[in-house]
Amino acid sequence: MTDILVAYGIPLAIIVAQSLALIVAILLVTAYVLLADRKIWAAVQLRRGPNVVGAFGLLQSFADLLKFVFKEVVVPAGSNKGVFLIAPLVTVTLALSGWAVIPLDAKMVISDINVGILYIFAISSLGVYGVIMAGWASNSKYPFLSALRAAAQMVSYEVSIGFVIVCVLMTAGTLNLSEIVESQKTIWYVIPHLPMFVIFFVSALAETNRPPFDLVEAESELVAGFMVEYSSTTYMMF
Repeated sequence: MTDILVAYGIPLAIIVAQSLALIVAILLVTAYVLLADRKIWAAVQLRRGPNVVGAFGLLQSFADLLKFVFKEVVVPAGSNKGVFLIAPLVTVTLALSGWAVIPLDAKMVISDINVGILYIFAISSLGVYGVIMAGWASNSKYPFLSALRAAAQMVSYEVSIGFVIVCVLMTAGTLNLSEIVESQKTIWYVIPHLPMFVIFFVSALAETNRPPFDLVEAESELVAGFMVEYSSTTYMMF
């Protein structure tokens, strides 16, 4: 029994601890990136932005978190309740799973697999299923049309991202993300592959539905996109 615990229990506990620490770090970074996004948009529009909760509004994201958590989860009467609630779980699980193979340091990686770049590409491709599930299960025309737009846009720009990945793989000569990072000791690939970086940046904006590619959440046409029927924690997961 002791041998089993040593052989499997301790490594499993280490992986769980690393995963929890990584999730907490990702959530904290996401909170402040969103706050920075709101501040920048406010500056562009000559507003002050969030500035009440905490010094300079630095705790605004945590106040929003509490607001989402304590709100009621509303499920539309005509929706498919099971799929409606599973869709955001699928989306957030896939988003967090991709970080498992991304090296944060030489020794800080949860799973250092040899096909890490293919794993990232596959996980990112599966994210569209959560969006389609959310749009279909809402039983409303606006989320459904938005989900169709999102699926078409995400699939379309994955082609250009794949082309950029192929260029990186040809330069590095490996599929392992840690080795790709190590191969950039002398020079970052963004310099010799500057045109590919521009393509990747534009494609990343389209994949994440950021302006000017926010057709999925076009307020004048689709209200709030495929998330229009969601509230509370389910909305926060998207």
